Order: sequence, then structure tokens, then C-alpha cells
Amino acid sequence: MKKFFKNKLNLLFLLVLLAPMLALVKRDKYQYKFQDPSLPIDQRVNDLVAQMTLDEKINQMINQAPAIERLGIPAYNWWNEALHGVARAQGFKTTVYPQAIAMAATFDKASLHQMADYTAEEGRAINNESIRNKKTDPRYVNLTYWTPNINIFRDPRWGRGQETYGEDPFLTASMGYSFVTGLQGNDPKYLKAAACAKHYAVHSGPESTRHKFNTDVSDYDLWDTYLPAFRRLIVDAKVEGVMCAYNAFKGQPCCGSDVLMTNILRNKWKFTGYVTSDCGGIDDFYRNTAHQAFPDAASSAADAVLHGTDVECIVGPLPNAAYKALTKAVADGKISEKDIDVSVKRLFTTRFRLGLFDANDPANKFSKIPMSVLESPAHQAHALKMARQSIVLLKNQGNLLPLSKSIKKLAIIGPNADNLRSIRGNYFGTASHSVTPLEGIKAKLGPATEIIYHQGIDYVVNGGVKADHSALIDSVKSADVILFIGGITPDLEGEEMSTNKDGFRGGDRTSIMLPKVQTDLLKDLKATGKPVVFVNMSGSAIAMPWEAENIPAIVNSWYGGQAAGTALADVLFGDYNPGGRLPITFYRSDKDLPASLSDYSMNNRTYRYFKGKPLFAFGYGLSYTTFKYDDLQVPATIQGNKPVTVSVKVTNTGKMDGEEVTELYLSHLGLTVKTPIRALKGFERTFIKAGQSKVIKFQLTPQDLSSINYDGTAKIFKGKLAVSVGGSQPDAQTAASKKTITKQVSLI
Repeated sequence: MKKFFKNKLNLLFLLVLLAPMLALVKRDKYQYKFQDPSLPIDQRVNDLVAQMTLDEKINQMINQAPAIERLGIPAYNWWNEALHGVARAQGFKTTVYPQAIAMAATFDKASLHQMADYTAEEGRAINNESIRNKKTDPRYVNLTYWTPNINIFRDPRWGRGQETYGEDPFLTASMGYSFVTGLQGNDPKYLKAAACAKHYAVHSGPESTRHKFNTDVSDYDLWDTYLPAFRRLIVDAKVEGVMCAYNAFKGQPCCGSDVLMTNILRNKWKFTGYVTSDCGGIDDFYRNTAHQAFPDAASSAADAVLHGTDVECIVGPLPNAAYKALTKAVADGKISEKDIDVSVKRLFTTRFRLGLFDANDPANKFSKIPMSVLESPAHQAHALKMARQSIVLLKNQGNLLPLSKSIKKLAIIGPNADNLRSIRGNYFGTASHSVTPLEGIKAKLGPATEIIYHQGIDYVVNGGVKADHSALIDSVKSADVILFIGGITPDLEGEEMSTNKDGFRGGDRTSIMLPKVQTDLLKDLKATGKPVVFVNMSGSAIAMPWEAENIPAIVNSWYGGQAAGTALADVLFGDYNPGGRLPITFYRSDKDLPASLSDYSMNNRTYRYFKGKPLFAFGYGLSYTTFKYDDLQVPATIQGNKPVTVSVKVTNTGKMDGEEVTELYLSHLGLTVKTPIRALKGFERTFIKAGQSKVIKFQLTPQDLSSINYDGTAKIFKGKLAVSVGGSQPDAQTAASKKTITKQVSLI
């Protein structure tokens, strides 16, 4: 026998004889080829789709995809949310991180990446439990998360801006990349979860007309502002999904756009993942209250699928889906079954990449993640870390902050002082325990400090009637310090809401001013002669000119998630040195904005094109210590087609350890073509001890050095280039304080 096996020909002959038997064993193990995890995904997908009927295929193209019991395919609902932690999770308790705009304010790519990884971990645990219980048909238990929202927050009046990473394309692209790579993981075979870049594209309000408005921006604005973040996530981060927007672009609904869907997404960027409509978006194709681009559901559905929209999201029952009319569209010759197959194969490719049919594959480590990861100590600690990192110190006259923990009497006033709704933001999950500002401050100070608390006022009073605050002022004038915790709330700004109060309509804002009732109260509190600290909580920029001039200390704490109150207390009382930066411009008044939220031109919008003087600039934020910048190293001549290294020395010249966000901006000088006033092209958040210096390095790519030409193409414009590095945008104030250094170089 040993001699037999030593002969290679004999061994080959034996394998040939055994092959049919081995194949029979494999067939016994797997009834269908698509069940075999050892096969390539495309083979598995092709095998599965080839066995499906037309009706079965069409049903899989609706978010509420039913089971195909004869093939052993379970039901699957594509709709899930994880904007800042797993949201709406069918009663499961999950970790709630700060709202997206707050996470952008951290300017910390690593923190956001870690948050996304933890979120995917919790999502996997919930999905694994749902699979065990055979309940994968409800929303919010599966692994296709329709996030991040990488629309550009071009106008602070848009109510959904809180869901974004701010107004800057580079910051949005960088943070979005970190989120996607963190959520999807780096496993060579399986996705940890599937992210979805939304809303593609040129979408940022108004909410009241989102189902029918049409945008027609210049090629310059399209490629300079609205598409860079999408390109970064689709081409570089390999995001698995894309959601097309409700509105129309150049006369076509976005989900049926020749330019966006066909020319750019599928052809130019070679996107092979799945595309979903926004919920009810296909109905908008033909409804007389929306686009009215087509006469009926069949024509609309065919057009959307032919443009690459693979899933229709519906809110109501399955029979009401516009995609159900694809059966008629095929019969009428508007679309072929082969066209349907393209979308169905994309959808099952995503499900196979998630390992949803391979729970028993030893390589599928994600299917083993237990329920114990939900709200784990590490996840909760990270929620606190990001809440701390997100807080932006806007003003600190006379070093009023940090406050002493030995304070005898503290007055806490305002509608956001003890409001859970305003620490959660929108698209939120539910934590086992969340801490409001009042609770966080009480826990910080303990019983030795007397705390006087009154909500005092509501956020806004219709009609602008001035309230009588005299009773509230008999109650707080004996306090050593007064904290006013106000701003706005997700009940006033958000997605397509019915709100109609002074300054707010339909989820959007009609005014960016701090509501008058709050300014009136702050004036009365200031008149007491006691130190007043204003804590603003909001998901968007608030114009507060009186407060910026008259209140000695102002802190912006956003919607900070489950640990918002603890983080705020840590900052107010000096246990954490704030280092957050504004990811949006805080304007002085409504007069600084274009007349209409519907105007999508970027002229005079955001720090990149705004010609006025902001109240608080993009990238701005103070610290309890001071930082000095020097020794900026950048070549005198830069070749635009090669990467270049820029470095700067940052020294903590104060007495307190702290984190500094170092920002790099580029400005073209003397060009006759349109370019931004300045543009962020690098940022790093670094911990630096008191007295310590660190060298911060940036690598500028040819893409960073290029600008957008009038026709939308990227081009290197030769000439003088200002390279500025510092702790804020370059201006006279920061330059004088050594906060920013600028060098002019030649770009060739």
C-alpha cells in the first residue's frame, strides 16, 4: 500500500475515482451551491438568483424582503439606523454616543473610527440574537445601516444638519471615511456591518419641499462641495451602500438621475454595492404632490431600477410598494428580467458579504459576538470620551471657567438643564442610563454645594412676548454663579416635522437667532451682577450676538449623548480641558445668510466662501491652556503632482495638560478663477502636556493641492499658495497670538 501511494499516478487515479463520492458528500451537506461558504460569492449569488422566480426577485427589492421558504432564505428588512450608536433597536439597550455634528466637533478621526467599530459590535450582537429567535423581518435588527449622512451642512437653517459632519467637504470626507471603515471592519471575508452613504446627492433641505424640489447647481459647486465626501466613501472607503436623495437634480429624481446614478456613481466611480431609495422616494417619481416625472408606478419603478436603485424603501405594507409594479413593467417591455437580476444580485452579494447565510462558518467570527457587548464598560467609556471631546469653549472672559468645585451655591436655569430629549439628538438609541446636565453637575459637586434649579422658561414663546422673570430672579440672586443651559432641541429641528413655532417650521429653522425669550432671561440674569455661564445645546449654529458680547463664559455642548451631563460637568469644573472645534460657522445674524434655504449656490456660504465676519468661525475653539505654533516646515516650491510633507511644532505654553486640534488650510493667491477663500486640508487632535512640545506632520496629496475648474474637473492651478497651520483659521487675531502660522509657497 505504501508503494501504491508513493506512485503519484496511482494517487491521482485514486482521487479521480473518489471525486464523485466526495461531490455526493458535499451535495448531502449543502442542498444548494449558494449554501457553500467555500465558494466565491459571485458563484453563490448566481446560483441563488438563477433558482428564483420573477415575483420572488421583485419582492427581494423592497426593504421588507419576505422569506423564500422553498430555498431556505429568511426574511430580511434592509432598514436600520446607527447614526451615533445603534438606534431604535426593538427594545434592546444600546450605547448612545454624541450626535453626529458633535462627533465632528471632536476633529478626532480615531475616536470616530472606534465609535463605529463599537456600534457594529452592538449591532452584530442584536442581529445574532434576532437570527437565533428567527426574527429578522422587523426593522432595526439587521446589519444594513443607513448611515452616515454626509450631506454638506451648507445652511444652519436645515433641521437635519445635526446628522452631518458639518459644512466642510474635507472634514466630512475624513470623518465619514473613519466611520465607514470602522463600521465595516477589515475582515478579509466578511463585513462586520454595512454602512450606507446618504443622501446622494446635492441634498440639504428644505424639509417641507424635499419630495418635489429640484436642484441645478454649477459643475463647480457640484464637484467642489457636494460630491467630494461621496467620492471618498465610495471610491476609497468602499462603502457597501448608497441612499439616493428625495429631491430632483437637473430635472430628474435623484434615484433616477443620469448624471448622479449612471454617469458618476456606476460608470465613473465603478460602484458595485447596493443603492436604496429614501423611504417613499420612488412614489415621489409619479405623485402629483411630488416630482410628477412619470405617469404611474410601473414607469417610475422601471426608471429607478434601470438607473441602479436596487431597493425601494417603503413605510407602509408590502403590497403598496411601487416596485410591486415591476411585474407589469416587465410585461409591458419597460424593463427586462435580466435588468431585475442585476439589482437582485447586488442585494444578495451584500447579504453574503455580511455572512448572513454562514453563521456556522468558522471564518465568520462576527456571528459569535454575544449580547454582553451591549453597553459594555469600554463602549460607555468611549461615549463619555467623545462627549468630552465634542464640547467647544467659545468664550472664557477673565478665566471664569473652570469653576471651583467648592462653590457654595449654584443656580442652574434653563430648558436644557434636565431634558433627556436634548442629549439624545435624533435617530437615537436608548441607553440604560443617561445623564442630563443637572444630574451630571449634582454628581460632580455632591451635597456640600447648594443647587437651585428652575427650568425657568420654554425654548421659545410664540409671538415673542416678554416674560416676567422677577420671581425667578428672587430665587437665584443669592447664588455664587448662575448657569443658564439653553439653546434648542431635536423637537424643534429635525426631519420633516410638524413644528410651527417662532423661528421654526417643518423641522427647519426660519431664524438662526437664539430665541428671544432666552436672550431676555439672560439679560435679567446678567443684571443680577453674578457671573453667568451660558451653555448652548443645539444641533446647529446659533446666532447669539448679545450673549457673545455680554456673557463672560459660553460653552457649546451640542446633543451630547448618554454621557452629556457627565462630560459637561467635567469641563465646567476643570476635570477635562476642552478641545473641541466648531465644524460649522456660527454667524452673527440671519442677515449673514442667503434669503432662501432653497438656494443651493455656495456663494457666500460656509467659511470657504463667506465674505463677512462670523461670530465664531469654523474650526474655532478655546482651551484652559495656551498653545504656541512655530517652526512651520514646508518647501518653498511645491510640485502639484507629488505629495508634500508639512510639519509644525506645537508647544503647550500653559499650566494645564490638554488636547490641541491642529488645522491646515490652503489658500490660492491672485488667481482669476474661482477657488475657496481657504480650505481645510488636514487636521490632527493631539494630547500635549503642559510645557511639552510636539511636532505635527501632514501629508498633502496631489488631490489636496488641486482645485476644481469651472467645468467640474480637478486641476492644479500654478501660482502662489498660502499654507496656514494652527489652532484655528488664519486671521489677524490668531496670527498675532502665534495661534496660526502662514507661509507663501509656489505651486508648480
